[in-house]
Amino acid sequence: MKNWELQVTGMHCSGCETRICNALKNIEGVKSVKANHKTGKVEITFHSELTEELKEKIKTQLEELEFKVEE
Repeated sequence: MKNWELQVTGMHCSGCETRICNALKNIEGVKSVKANHKTGKVEITFHSELTEELKEKIKTQLEELEFKVEE
């Protein structure tokens, strides 16, 4: 399993955490998601290899939810 930790801006409450977790856990290959609005971190665990395509899907999904991934 692989983990990926992202710094995400725009999370303000536990509702934001829930929206992120619900959206990202539905992406194929994602095993679990933890979001923390206080630190702005999102930790994602994958079933398999983390590919560039999968990274882009996750970033796109976050942007659609109006959050911003810090590079």
